[in-house]
Amino acid sequence: MLQLENDLIKVQISEEGAELQSIFGKNTSIEYLWQGDPWYWSGKAPNLFPFIARLYKNTYTYAGKEYSMRIHGFLPISKLTVSSQGDDECTLYLEDSEETLKSYPFKFRFDLNYKLDGARLTVTASVHNKSDDAMYFALGGHPDFNVPLEKGLAFEDYELVFSDKCSPDQIIFDNDLQVSGEISPIALENSTTLKLHHELFYSDAVVLKESSGKVSLSSPKGSHGVSVDYSKYPYIGFWQKYKKDTPYVCIEPWSALPGRSKTIEALEDMPERIKLEKGGLYSISYTIEVW
Repeated sequence: MLQLENDLIKVQISEEGAELQSIFGKNTSIEYLWQGDPWYWSGKAPNLFPFIARLYKNTYTYAGKEYSMRIHGFLPISKLTVSSQGDDECTLYLEDSEETLKSYPFKFRFDLNYKLDGARLTVTASVHNKSDDAMYFALGGHPDFNVPLEKGLAFEDYELVFSDKCSPDQIIFDNDLQVSGEISPIALENSTTLKLHHELFYSDAVVLKESSGKVSLSSPKGSHGVSVDYSKYPYIGFWQKYKKDTPYVCIEPWSALPGRSKTIEALEDMPERIKLEKGGLYSISYTIEVW
């Protein structure tokens, strides 16, 4: 287990999936990150690569050949290697292997950097293409936050507030949780606020495009919260495994969407895949801030 710490926050990271295990506020004595109770959901903050969410029949093709890929790609179940660690910053990496090449036919190095700055944690994913041809992929984060964060408050006291007025569209999924091709405007109070209630997640994730690039999770009745700056990502998803008392919500920056409904897609033709030429390097970040 890796640990980063400064005067305001302490963070723990597992080598398994380079997954966050804790974001603890030292001046608030609050654990902000969901701690993975399997009754609700055992995950905490998976990192997503080289795919996001589900493919139809867990299958895609590349250069005419079929490959199988699990939900959110293989990164969440891969053990990464620590390449550097300091008091407030660390980097872990994963390289292609005989096992990854079975499901993803590219040579790569994936680096994930965590860096503290006051009460902020920046998460930067970098991909280096070591293949002889262009590679295609998607990237995302899946951090889960405790709700409520303060005693005496309920889940329904919390809301998601965008940093600027916006009119986002919701991506509609089919019953298999793949992209249906439909979008629908989502109503925000004052064009900024989505109030939390469990039924919001009855049909799974709420995934939006054309939003403000930064969102806060807090309660008007409380004093503490979390914000996520995802301005470099085109999509933001909110999710919990639906139960009537689920005590967390995920805030998920996505670079692309899941697979399309009832379609086994060619990777090279999938919308919004990041195309990285031979020898290229691609990086993208999001930032979590707590108070």
